Amino acid sequence: MIQSFNKINKVSGKLSLPGDKSISHRALLISSLADGKSYIKNISNSDDVNSTINCLRELGIRIEVDNNETIVFGSGFKGYQKPFKPLNAGNSGTTARLLAGILAAQNFESTIIGDESLSSRPMKRVIEPITQMGSRIESSDVKLPLKIFPVDNLNSIKYAMPVASAQVKSAILLAGLHLSEQTSVIESIQTRNHTENLLGLSVAKEGNDVISSVSRSNYPVAKEYFIPGDISSAMFFIVLTLLTKNSELLIKDISLNPTRIECLSLLKRMGGNIHIEEKGISNNEIYGDLLVKSSDLSNVKIDEEIIPLIIDEIPILVIAGIFAEGAFQLRGATELRVKESDRIKAICRNLLKIGLDLKEYEDGFSFLGKIKKSFEPFASFGDHRIAMAFAILSLLMNGGGSVEGFDCVSISNPNFLEQLSSITH
Repeated sequence: MIQSFNKINKVSGKLSLPGDKSISHRALLISSLADGKSYIKNISNSDDVNSTINCLRELGIRIEVDNNETIVFGSGFKGYQKPFKPLNAGNSGTTARLLAGILAAQNFESTIIGDESLSSRPMKRVIEPITQMGSRIESSDVKLPLKIFPVDNLNSIKYAMPVASAQVKSAILLAGLHLSEQTSVIESIQTRNHTENLLGLSVAKEGNDVISSVSRSNYPVAKEYFIPGDISSAMFFIVLTLLTKNSELLIKDISLNPTRIECLSLLKRMGGNIHIEEKGISNNEIYGDLLVKSSDLSNVKIDEEIIPLIIDEIPILVIAGIFAEGAFQLRGATELRVKESDRIKAICRNLLKIGLDLKEYEDGFSFLGKIKKSFEPFASFGDHRIAMAFAILSLLMNGGGSVEGFDCVSISNPNFLEQLSSITH
């Protein structure tokens, strides 16, 4: 599917976005472990989150949807049922990796599979720590499918993360929920902390390290959840507003988790006019409103230390960098090579189509200059964030533009086009 976009003149109005994808996955999984009914409001309607719902249903978890509320009938401690077929995580790395941690503690054999993209992504990073806990996992070339076998006993571990990954950290913590002794995860660079927040875990700091610990004493109980709007989805509209003259946009009830808003801090350092108003806290997750206004931006140094905190937002931050003054440089972002696509390759191939002076590195890229041409359609590479980022670029170019394979946006935000239409003129 090729989607065409015409240049817009103005952004105005307000948006309320579906729930944060990362929090939605975790609220579903944690609710499924609890004993009894949990109620989740404003859950993400993305394909990725639907993959988690489908996997849980295969494991015997009853899930009902009533208007904007999702009801999860949790099975209690080790209450999952043996699935009749492999659990299909689709394109969702969060589904596959977090479920692996939970399934390692169950009393039956299970298999996790995924689509072509997910099946090419690294799973060694989650297999290693769970295997250290005593689990037995078989895989081909440390990628999906993962076959997880029941074991008599898992062991608690203290695990220092070699690669910054909230998914791997969460998988370890979810496995550790099933053990009487404490399991700890040590991060030298803190990643998003939604699992810790939703479980109410204690988090300690020792020097530069952040240590999250869990045991069966933290096992979840049934409760109510409100999922704030998805900040990663909001970023596309924020950048579009900043770069469009005479524009102003209000985004309501968005996630303001401190481990997720480094992207906003970076845009503000670039000169972005973004006002943040905190409104409340739900299950330790802060949310509030953003007021965004047109701004003149200048590129700034992106420190490698913040890369794990902006990893999902880099594609749209690149679009901001094209229209900002000065050179844009990103280094220390090798993790982009193993996302839904090789995002370094995807971004560079698309930027070359508009004639930027670009250099590609193994761990990033740099570019300078203004748009010189805009004739070829951009490629999505089957990656939802690449597709949406270059849709925003198309809306900003004088001659408009188009994106091939645009239907992949449903992975995270199926209503992206309708949301755009409601605020652009």
